[in-house]
Amino acid sequence: MRFAPVEEATAFLAANPDIELIELFVLDANGVPRGKLLHREELLALYQSGRPLPSTMLGLTLHGEDVENTGLVWEVGDIDCRAYPLPGSLQRLSWRQIPTAAVQVSMHPSEGLPAAVADPRHLLVQVIDALKADGYHPVMACELEFYLLDQKRDAQGRPQPALDADGGRPRSTQVYGLRELEQIEPFLADLYAACKAQGIPARTAISEYAPGQVEITLEHGDALEAMDQAVRYKRLVKGVAHRHGMQACFMAKPFDHLAGTGMHMHVSLADARGDNLFASEDKEGSPLLRQAVGGMLASLLDSLLLFCPNANSYRRFQANSYAPLAPTWGVDNRTVSLRVPGGPAHTRHVEHRICGADANPYLAAAAILSGIHRGIREQLDPGEPVQGNGYAQAKQFLPTEWSASLHALEHSAWARDAFGPEFLRVYLAVKRAEYRQFMGEVGEQDWRWYLSNA
Repeated sequence: MRFAPVEEATAFLAANPDIELIELFVLDANGVPRGKLLHREELLALYQSGRPLPSTMLGLTLHGEDVENTGLVWEVGDIDCRAYPLPGSLQRLSWRQIPTAAVQVSMHPSEGLPAAVADPRHLLVQVIDALKADGYHPVMACELEFYLLDQKRDAQGRPQPALDADGGRPRSTQVYGLRELEQIEPFLADLYAACKAQGIPARTAISEYAPGQVEITLEHGDALEAMDQAVRYKRLVKGVAHRHGMQACFMAKPFDHLAGTGMHMHVSLADARGDNLFASEDKEGSPLLRQAVGGMLASLLDSLLLFCPNANSYRRFQANSYAPLAPTWGVDNRTVSLRVPGGPAHTRHVEHRICGADANPYLAAAAILSGIHRGIREQLDPGEPVQGNGYAQAKQFLPTEWSASLHALEHSAWARDAFGPEFLRVYLAVKRAEYRQFMGEVGEQDWRWYLSNA
Protein backbone atom coordinates (compact mmCIF):
# COMPACT_ATOMS: atom_id res chain seq x y z
CA MET A 1 0.00 0.00 0.00
CA ARG A 2 1.51 3.33 -1.08
CA PHE A 3 0.62 6.54 0.77
CA ALA A 4 1.30 10.16 -0.17
CA PRO A 5 4.49 11.94 1.00
CA VAL A 6 4.23 15.07 3.15
CA GLU A 7 5.79 17.09 0.30
CA GLU A 8 2.50 16.68 -1.59
CA ALA A 9 0.63 18.53 1.18
CA THR A 10 3.33 21.20 1.52
CA ALA A 11 3.20 21.96 -2.20
CA PHE A 12 -0.61 22.04 -2.19
CA LEU A 13 -0.79 24.51 0.71
CA ALA A 14 1.75 26.76 -0.96
CA ALA A 15 -0.18 26.73 -4.24
CA ASN A 16 -3.56 27.22 -2.52
CA PRO A 17 -3.08 29.84 0.22
CA ASP A 18 -6.84 30.52 0.41
CA ILE A 19 -7.86 26.96 1.37
CA GLU A 20 -9.46 26.97 4.81
CA LEU A 21 -10.97 23.51 5.21
CA ILE A 22 -10.10 19.96 4.13
CA GLU A 23 -12.58 17.11 3.85
CA LEU A 24 -10.88 13.88 4.89
CA PHE A 25 -12.80 10.84 3.64
CA VAL A 26 -12.52 7.08 3.42
CA LEU A 27 -14.87 5.03 1.24
CA ASP A 28 -16.77 2.30 3.06
CA ALA A 29 -17.99 -0.97 1.54
CA ASN A 30 -21.31 0.61 0.52
CA GLY A 31 -19.43 3.28 -1.41
CA VAL A 32 -20.38 5.97 1.12
CA PRO A 33 -17.61 8.51 1.81
CA ARG A 34 -17.18 8.98 5.57
CA GLY A 35 -14.71 11.17 7.42
CA LYS A 36 -14.01 14.48 9.08
CA LEU A 37 -13.69 18.16 8.25
CA LEU A 38 -10.19 19.42 9.08
CA HIS A 39 -8.78 22.90 9.30
CA ARG A 40 -5.84 23.93 7.13
CA GLU A 41 -3.32 23.74 9.96
CA GLU A 42 -4.17 20.06 10.56
CA LEU A 43 -3.20 18.88 7.10
CA LEU A 44 0.54 18.38 7.52
CA ALA A 45 0.06 16.23 10.63
CA LEU A 46 -2.27 13.97 8.62
CA TYR A 47 0.48 13.34 6.07
CA GLN A 48 3.19 12.92 8.69
CA SER A 49 1.51 10.55 11.13
CA GLY A 50 -1.93 9.69 9.76
CA ARG A 51 -5.29 10.30 11.39
CA PRO A 52 -7.12 8.03 13.86
CA LEU A 53 -10.59 6.96 12.73
CA PRO A 54 -12.97 4.71 14.72
CA SER A 55 -13.05 1.05 13.73
CA THR A 56 -16.84 1.21 13.32
CA MET A 57 -16.48 3.61 10.39
CA LEU A 58 -15.90 0.71 7.99
CA GLY A 59 -18.65 -1.50 9.39
CA LEU A 60 -21.70 0.74 9.05
CA THR A 61 -24.94 0.18 7.16
CA LEU A 62 -25.95 2.43 4.29
CA HIS A 63 -27.76 4.57 6.88
CA GLY A 64 -24.70 4.87 9.12
CA GLU A 65 -25.73 2.42 11.83
CA ASP A 66 -23.32 0.15 13.71
CA VAL A 67 -23.46 -3.57 12.90
CA GLU A 68 -22.30 -5.56 15.92
CA ASN A 69 -21.63 -8.77 13.97
CA THR A 70 -18.83 -7.11 12.00
CA GLY A 71 -16.46 -7.47 14.96
CA LEU A 72 -15.62 -3.77 14.68
CA VAL A 73 -17.84 -2.47 17.49
CA TRP A 74 -17.95 -3.65 21.11
CA GLU A 75 -15.45 -6.49 21.07
CA VAL A 76 -12.67 -4.11 19.99
CA GLY A 77 -14.01 -1.12 21.95
CA ASP A 78 -14.51 0.94 18.78
CA ILE A 79 -10.74 1.31 18.68
CA ASP A 80 -8.99 4.06 16.74
CA CYS A 81 -7.46 2.86 13.46
CA ARG A 82 -4.92 4.99 11.62
CA ALA A 83 -5.55 6.12 8.05
CA TYR A 84 -3.14 7.89 5.69
CA PRO A 85 -3.65 10.02 2.54
CA LEU A 86 -3.59 8.51 -0.94
CA PRO A 87 -1.25 9.97 -3.57
CA GLY A 88 -2.82 12.59 -5.81
CA SER A 89 -6.10 12.69 -3.91
CA LEU A 90 -5.65 16.15 -2.34
CA GLN A 91 -7.73 18.41 -4.61
CA ARG A 92 -9.77 21.61 -4.46
CA LEU A 93 -13.56 21.35 -4.39
CA SER A 94 -14.33 24.14 -6.84
CA TRP A 95 -18.06 24.20 -6.11
CA ARG A 96 -17.78 24.92 -2.37
CA GLN A 97 -18.54 28.41 -1.01
CA ILE A 98 -15.84 28.24 1.67
CA PRO A 99 -12.46 27.47 0.02
CA THR A 100 -12.28 23.72 0.64
CA ALA A 101 -10.20 20.78 -0.50
CA ALA A 102 -10.71 17.04 -0.14
CA VAL A 103 -8.23 14.27 0.57
CA GLN A 104 -8.96 10.56 0.35
CA VAL A 105 -7.43 8.28 2.95
CA SER A 106 -7.14 4.55 3.34
CA MET A 107 -6.46 2.41 6.38
CA HIS A 108 -2.83 1.53 7.08
CA PRO A 109 -2.32 -2.26 6.65
CA SER A 110 -1.07 -2.65 10.25
CA GLU A 111 -1.77 0.62 12.09
CA GLY A 112 -5.29 0.59 10.66
CA LEU A 113 -6.31 -2.77 12.08
CA PRO A 114 -8.92 -4.12 12.69
CA ALA A 115 -10.78 -1.78 10.27
CA ALA A 116 -8.17 -2.31 7.54
CA VAL A 117 -9.63 -5.75 6.70
CA ALA A 118 -12.90 -4.03 5.70
CA ASP A 119 -11.32 -1.28 3.58
CA PRO A 120 -12.62 -1.94 0.03
CA ARG A 121 -9.60 -0.30 -1.58
CA HIS A 122 -7.33 -2.74 0.24
CA LEU A 123 -9.22 -5.63 -1.33
CA LEU A 124 -8.71 -4.24 -4.83
CA VAL A 125 -5.00 -3.67 -4.17
CA GLN A 126 -4.61 -7.31 -3.05
CA VAL A 127 -6.38 -8.60 -6.17
CA ILE A 128 -4.27 -6.41 -8.48
CA ASP A 129 -1.04 -7.44 -6.74
CA ALA A 130 -1.93 -11.11 -7.25
CA LEU A 131 -2.45 -10.52 -10.98
CA LYS A 132 0.79 -8.56 -11.30
CA ALA A 133 2.68 -11.35 -9.55
CA ASP A 134 1.66 -13.57 -12.49
CA GLY A 135 2.68 -10.94 -15.05
CA TYR A 136 -0.74 -9.40 -15.72
CA HIS A 137 -1.29 -5.66 -15.34
CA PRO A 138 -5.02 -4.81 -15.32
CA VAL A 139 -6.28 -1.82 -17.30
CA MET A 140 -9.79 -0.52 -16.61
CA ALA A 141 -12.23 2.28 -17.34
CA CYS A 142 -15.60 3.16 -15.89
CA GLU A 143 -18.82 4.41 -17.51
CA LEU A 144 -21.23 5.77 -14.92
CA GLU A 145 -24.84 6.69 -15.65
CA PHE A 146 -26.77 9.04 -13.36
CA TYR A 147 -29.99 11.03 -13.15
CA LEU A 148 -30.14 14.78 -12.62
CA LEU A 149 -33.09 15.36 -10.30
CA ASP A 150 -34.69 18.43 -8.80
CA GLN A 151 -33.76 18.99 -5.16
CA LYS A 152 -37.49 19.58 -4.59
CA ARG A 153 -39.92 16.65 -4.69
CA ASP A 154 -43.24 16.73 -6.57
CA ALA A 155 -46.65 17.17 -4.91
CA GLN A 156 -46.69 13.48 -3.91
CA GLY A 157 -43.22 13.71 -2.36
CA ARG A 158 -41.59 11.76 -5.19
CA PRO A 159 -38.36 12.60 -7.05
CA GLN A 160 -38.68 14.42 -10.36
CA PRO A 161 -36.33 15.44 -13.19
CA ALA A 162 -34.44 18.69 -12.72
CA LEU A 163 -35.49 21.83 -14.59
CA ASP A 164 -33.64 22.34 -17.85
CA ALA A 165 -32.02 25.55 -19.04
CA ASP A 166 -35.34 26.81 -20.45
CA GLY A 167 -37.02 26.42 -17.07
CA GLY A 168 -39.10 23.45 -18.16
CA ARG A 169 -39.19 19.95 -16.72
CA PRO A 170 -38.34 17.27 -19.31
CA ARG A 171 -41.00 14.57 -19.56
CA SER A 172 -39.43 12.66 -22.42
CA THR A 173 -35.98 12.35 -23.90
CA GLN A 174 -34.18 11.49 -27.11
CA VAL A 175 -31.48 8.92 -26.47
CA TYR A 176 -28.21 10.37 -27.79
CA GLY A 177 -30.10 13.65 -28.12
CA LEU A 178 -27.89 16.71 -28.47
CA ARG A 179 -30.56 19.16 -27.37
CA GLU A 180 -30.82 17.29 -24.07
CA LEU A 181 -27.12 17.91 -23.47
CA GLU A 182 -27.43 21.54 -24.54
CA GLN A 183 -30.15 22.02 -21.93
CA ILE A 184 -27.73 21.04 -19.13
CA GLU A 185 -24.78 22.94 -20.59
CA PRO A 186 -24.17 25.10 -17.46
CA PHE A 187 -23.89 21.94 -15.34
CA LEU A 188 -21.69 20.16 -17.89
CA ALA A 189 -19.39 23.18 -18.20
CA ASP A 190 -18.76 23.26 -14.46
CA LEU A 191 -18.48 19.48 -14.29
CA TYR A 192 -15.84 19.25 -17.02
CA ALA A 193 -13.93 22.17 -15.47
CA ALA A 194 -13.94 20.47 -12.06
CA CYS A 195 -12.83 17.17 -13.60
CA LYS A 196 -9.98 18.92 -15.41
CA ALA A 197 -8.88 20.67 -12.22
CA GLN A 198 -8.82 17.32 -10.37
CA GLY A 199 -7.08 15.41 -13.15
CA ILE A 200 -10.10 13.18 -13.82
CA PRO A 201 -10.21 12.26 -17.54
CA ALA A 202 -13.92 12.82 -18.22
CA ARG A 203 -14.64 12.31 -21.91
CA THR A 204 -17.78 11.62 -23.97
CA ALA A 205 -21.17 12.70 -22.63
CA ILE A 206 -24.41 11.21 -23.92
CA SER A 207 -28.07 11.66 -23.16
CA GLU A 208 -29.43 8.31 -22.01
CA TYR A 209 -32.87 6.68 -22.23
CA ALA A 210 -34.78 8.76 -19.68
CA PRO A 211 -35.42 12.44 -18.84
CA GLY A 212 -32.41 13.82 -17.00
CA GLN A 213 -30.34 10.65 -17.43
CA VAL A 214 -26.72 11.20 -18.48
CA GLU A 215 -23.60 9.11 -19.00
CA ILE A 216 -20.04 10.43 -19.12
CA THR A 217 -17.17 8.08 -19.87
CA LEU A 218 -13.85 8.08 -18.03
CA GLU A 219 -10.63 7.22 -19.84
CA HIS A 220 -8.99 3.83 -19.38
CA GLY A 221 -5.77 3.37 -17.43
CA ASP A 222 -4.18 1.53 -14.53
CA ALA A 223 -7.01 -0.32 -12.76
CA LEU A 224 -6.42 1.11 -9.27
CA GLU A 225 -6.01 4.65 -10.57
CA ALA A 226 -9.14 4.27 -12.72
CA MET A 227 -11.24 3.21 -9.73
CA ASP A 228 -9.80 6.02 -7.58
CA GLN A 229 -10.94 8.40 -10.30
CA ALA A 230 -14.40 6.81 -10.45
CA VAL A 231 -14.84 7.23 -6.68
CA ARG A 232 -13.84 10.90 -6.76
CA TYR A 233 -15.85 11.50 -9.92
CA LYS A 234 -19.08 10.40 -8.21
CA ARG A 235 -18.45 12.85 -5.35
CA LEU A 236 -17.62 15.56 -7.86
CA VAL A 237 -20.81 15.00 -9.90
CA LYS A 238 -22.93 15.19 -6.76
CA GLY A 239 -21.19 18.35 -5.57
CA VAL A 240 -21.48 20.21 -8.89
CA ALA A 241 -25.11 19.15 -9.27
CA HIS A 242 -25.90 20.46 -5.79
CA ARG A 243 -24.32 23.81 -6.68
CA HIS A 244 -26.73 23.98 -9.64
CA GLY A 245 -29.78 23.25 -7.51
CA MET A 246 -29.97 19.61 -8.59
CA GLN A 247 -29.40 16.18 -7.09
CA ALA A 248 -27.22 13.69 -8.94
CA CYS A 249 -28.69 10.24 -8.35
CA PHE A 250 -26.71 7.02 -8.83
CA MET A 251 -29.53 4.79 -7.59
CA ALA A 252 -29.82 1.68 -9.78
CA LYS A 253 -33.57 2.05 -10.48
CA PRO A 254 -35.01 5.35 -9.24
CA PHE A 255 -38.20 5.09 -11.36
CA ASP A 256 -40.20 1.96 -12.14
CA HIS A 257 -41.20 3.13 -15.64
CA LEU A 258 -37.85 4.59 -16.70
CA ALA A 259 -34.41 3.17 -17.48
CA GLY A 260 -32.15 1.99 -14.71
CA THR A 261 -28.64 3.33 -14.19
CA GLY A 262 -25.62 1.14 -14.69
CA MET A 263 -21.87 1.22 -14.27
CA HIS A 264 -20.19 -0.42 -17.23
CA MET A 265 -16.64 -1.58 -16.50
CA HIS A 266 -14.13 -1.93 -19.32
CA VAL A 267 -11.19 -4.23 -18.65
CA SER A 268 -8.12 -5.71 -20.32
CA LEU A 269 -4.76 -7.06 -19.22
CA ALA A 270 -1.38 -5.67 -20.27
CA ASP A 271 2.13 -7.01 -19.94
CA ALA A 272 4.90 -5.18 -18.08
CA ARG A 273 5.58 -3.03 -21.18
CA GLY A 274 1.95 -1.98 -21.42
CA ASP A 275 1.06 -4.09 -24.47
CA ASN A 276 -2.54 -5.35 -24.52
CA LEU A 277 -2.59 -9.11 -23.93
CA PHE A 278 -6.20 -9.28 -25.18
CA ALA A 279 -5.21 -7.80 -28.56
CA SER A 280 -6.10 -9.88 -31.58
CA GLU A 281 -7.27 -9.50 -35.16
CA ASP A 282 -9.91 -12.05 -34.19
CA LYS A 283 -12.90 -10.04 -32.94
CA GLU A 284 -13.36 -12.58 -30.14
CA GLY A 285 -9.95 -11.57 -28.82
CA SER A 286 -6.91 -13.59 -27.81
CA PRO A 287 -7.10 -17.00 -26.08
CA LEU A 288 -6.29 -15.13 -22.84
CA LEU A 289 -9.35 -12.92 -23.33
CA ARG A 290 -11.55 -16.00 -23.73
CA GLN A 291 -10.17 -17.47 -20.50
CA ALA A 292 -10.83 -14.17 -18.75
CA VAL A 293 -14.43 -14.21 -19.99
CA GLY A 294 -14.77 -17.82 -18.85
CA GLY A 295 -13.62 -16.88 -15.36
CA MET A 296 -15.94 -13.91 -15.11
CA LEU A 297 -18.90 -16.03 -16.18
CA ALA A 298 -18.02 -18.82 -13.76
CA SER A 299 -17.76 -16.33 -10.87
CA LEU A 300 -20.72 -14.18 -11.77
CA LEU A 301 -23.31 -15.55 -9.36
CA ASP A 302 -20.87 -15.75 -6.43
CA SER A 303 -19.86 -12.11 -6.83
CA LEU A 304 -23.24 -10.66 -7.88
CA LEU A 305 -23.74 -8.96 -4.50
CA LEU A 306 -20.65 -6.82 -5.16
CA PHE A 307 -22.08 -5.74 -8.53
CA CYS A 308 -25.66 -5.27 -7.27
CA PRO A 309 -25.37 -4.55 -3.53
CA ASN A 310 -28.82 -3.22 -2.62
CA ALA A 311 -32.47 -4.27 -2.75
CA ASN A 312 -33.15 -1.63 -5.40
CA SER A 313 -30.28 -2.96 -7.56
CA TYR A 314 -32.39 -5.90 -8.69
CA ARG A 315 -35.29 -3.78 -9.97
CA ARG A 316 -32.97 -2.82 -12.84
CA PHE A 317 -33.01 -6.34 -14.32
CA GLN A 318 -35.77 -6.37 -16.89
CA ALA A 319 -35.82 -8.02 -20.30
CA ASN A 320 -34.97 -5.86 -23.34
CA SER A 321 -33.74 -3.05 -21.09
CA TYR A 322 -30.01 -3.26 -21.89
CA ALA A 323 -29.52 -4.52 -18.31
CA PRO A 324 -28.22 -8.09 -18.71
CA LEU A 325 -30.11 -11.00 -17.24
CA ALA A 326 -27.92 -14.01 -17.94
CA PRO A 327 -24.31 -15.28 -17.78
CA THR A 328 -23.69 -14.64 -21.48
CA TRP A 329 -21.00 -13.07 -23.65
CA GLY A 330 -20.78 -11.86 -27.20
CA VAL A 331 -18.92 -9.70 -29.70
CA ASP A 332 -20.23 -6.17 -30.17
CA ASN A 333 -23.58 -7.26 -28.70
CA ARG A 334 -25.38 -5.16 -26.08
CA THR A 335 -27.86 -7.88 -25.13
CA VAL A 336 -25.23 -9.89 -23.22
CA SER A 337 -23.54 -9.45 -19.85
CA LEU A 338 -19.95 -9.48 -21.11
CA ARG A 339 -19.44 -7.66 -24.39
CA VAL A 340 -16.27 -7.61 -26.47
CA PRO A 341 -16.56 -4.28 -28.35
CA GLY A 342 -15.44 -3.95 -31.93
CA GLY A 343 -12.57 -1.74 -32.99
CA PRO A 344 -8.88 -2.07 -33.88
CA ALA A 345 -7.04 -5.17 -32.68
CA HIS A 346 -4.91 -3.30 -30.13
CA THR A 347 -8.04 -1.99 -28.34
CA ARG A 348 -9.59 -5.42 -27.72
CA HIS A 349 -11.13 -5.62 -24.23
CA VAL A 350 -14.24 -6.74 -22.34
CA GLU A 351 -17.14 -4.50 -21.29
CA HIS A 352 -18.69 -5.84 -18.09
CA ARG A 353 -22.32 -4.63 -18.17
CA ILE A 354 -23.80 -6.03 -14.96
CA CYS A 355 -23.03 -3.47 -12.26
CA GLY A 356 -25.57 -0.93 -11.14
CA ALA A 357 -24.40 2.65 -10.66
CA ASP A 358 -24.91 2.03 -6.93
CA ALA A 359 -22.01 -0.45 -6.79
CA ASN A 360 -18.76 0.39 -5.00
CA PRO A 361 -16.19 0.73 -7.84
CA TYR A 362 -13.41 -0.84 -5.74
CA LEU A 363 -15.43 -3.94 -4.88
CA ALA A 364 -16.86 -4.33 -8.38
CA ALA A 365 -13.37 -4.11 -9.89
CA ALA A 366 -11.99 -6.56 -7.33
CA ALA A 367 -14.69 -9.10 -8.21
CA ILE A 368 -14.18 -8.66 -11.96
CA LEU A 369 -10.41 -9.04 -11.74
CA SER A 370 -10.66 -12.01 -9.37
CA GLY A 371 -12.94 -13.71 -11.88
CA ILE A 372 -10.46 -13.00 -14.66
CA HIS A 373 -7.60 -14.44 -12.64
CA ARG A 374 -9.66 -17.55 -11.95
CA GLY A 375 -10.37 -18.03 -15.64
CA ILE A 376 -6.67 -17.78 -16.52
CA ARG A 377 -5.53 -20.09 -13.75
CA GLU A 378 -8.17 -22.72 -14.55
CA GLN A 379 -8.05 -22.09 -18.33
CA LEU A 380 -11.84 -21.81 -18.47
CA ASP A 381 -13.64 -21.88 -21.80
CA PRO A 382 -16.59 -19.45 -22.05
CA GLY A 383 -18.23 -21.37 -24.88
CA GLU A 384 -19.37 -19.81 -28.13
CA PRO A 385 -20.34 -16.13 -28.09
CA VAL A 386 -24.02 -15.27 -28.39
CA GLN A 387 -25.16 -14.12 -31.82
CA GLY A 388 -28.27 -11.93 -32.03
CA ASN A 389 -30.75 -11.43 -29.19
CA GLY A 390 -29.08 -12.61 -25.99
CA TYR A 391 -32.27 -12.17 -23.99
CA ALA A 392 -34.14 -14.68 -26.15
CA GLN A 393 -31.30 -17.22 -26.18
CA ALA A 394 -30.47 -17.24 -22.48
CA LYS A 395 -30.67 -20.69 -20.84
CA GLN A 396 -29.64 -19.61 -17.35
CA PHE A 397 -30.61 -16.40 -15.57
CA LEU A 398 -29.18 -14.27 -12.82
CA PRO A 399 -31.25 -14.09 -9.64
CA THR A 400 -33.36 -10.96 -9.43
CA GLU A 401 -33.66 -11.07 -5.65
CA TRP A 402 -31.27 -9.54 -3.13
CA SER A 403 -31.49 -12.53 -0.78
CA ALA A 404 -30.28 -14.95 -3.49
CA SER A 405 -27.08 -13.01 -4.12
CA LEU A 406 -26.49 -12.69 -0.37
CA HIS A 407 -26.80 -16.46 -0.04
CA ALA A 408 -24.53 -17.10 -3.04
CA LEU A 409 -21.69 -14.93 -1.71
CA GLU A 410 -22.05 -16.28 1.82
CA HIS A 411 -21.70 -19.91 0.69
CA SER A 412 -19.05 -19.44 -2.01
CA ALA A 413 -15.75 -21.23 -1.37
CA TRP A 414 -14.28 -19.33 -4.33
CA ALA A 415 -15.24 -15.96 -2.80
CA ARG A 416 -13.67 -16.86 0.55
CA ASP A 417 -10.43 -17.57 -1.32
CA ALA A 418 -10.65 -14.53 -3.58
CA PHE A 419 -11.77 -11.90 -1.06
CA GLY A 420 -10.65 -13.37 2.25
CA PRO A 421 -12.81 -14.48 5.20
CA GLU A 422 -12.10 -11.31 7.22
CA PHE A 423 -13.47 -8.98 4.54
CA LEU A 424 -16.46 -11.23 3.89
CA ARG A 425 -17.33 -11.42 7.60
CA VAL A 426 -17.67 -7.64 7.79
CA TYR A 427 -19.31 -7.13 4.41
CA LEU A 428 -21.89 -9.88 4.82
CA ALA A 429 -22.74 -8.75 8.35
CA VAL A 430 -23.48 -5.25 7.02
CA LYS A 431 -25.57 -6.50 4.09
CA ARG A 432 -27.49 -8.96 6.27
CA ALA A 433 -28.33 -6.16 8.70
CA GLU A 434 -29.54 -3.99 5.82
CA TYR A 435 -31.59 -6.86 4.41
CA ARG A 436 -33.37 -7.42 7.72
CA GLN A 437 -34.06 -3.72 8.13
CA PHE A 438 -35.34 -3.33 4.56
CA MET A 439 -37.64 -6.34 4.78
CA GLY A 440 -38.95 -5.20 8.17
CA GLU A 441 -40.01 -1.77 6.95
CA VAL A 442 -43.71 -1.28 6.12
CA GLY A 443 -44.43 1.48 3.62
CA GLU A 444 -46.50 2.82 0.75
CA GLN A 445 -46.25 -0.27 -1.45
CA ASP A 446 -47.49 -2.54 1.34
CA TRP A 447 -50.48 -0.29 1.98
CA ARG A 448 -51.30 0.02 -1.72
CA TRP A 449 -51.20 -3.75 -2.24
CA TYR A 450 -52.58 -5.17 1.00
CA LEU A 451 -54.39 -2.58 3.13
CA SER A 452 -57.80 -3.25 1.56
CA ASN A 453 -57.19 -6.50 -0.31
CA ALA A 454 -55.66 -8.83 2.24
